[in-house]
Amino acid sequence: MPKAPASKASAAPDLPEPANYESALQELEGLVARIESGQLPLDDMLAAYQRGAVLLAYCRGKLEAVQDQIKVLDNGQLKPWASEE
Repeated sequence: MPKAPASKASAAPDLPEPANYESALQELEGLVARIESGQLPLDDMLAAYQRGAVLLAYCRGKLEAVQDQIKVLDNGQLKPWASEE
């Protein structure tokens, strides 16, 4: 018996990519709140989870890109964050 595809991204409506990190994070926080509320029907919860996974990957990618830029600016060394006191 053939397995179903691991992702149903093609079945989900094409949602636009977030405009920026902040909007992606805001949408992700809203989705988490809706999922945690326990008030979503199962299909909506699955769709919210799938969108959340896309948003999380987007945010991680942006953070990694910034981290790579910082490494370049610091001559290849990622320095620990030190809060100014």
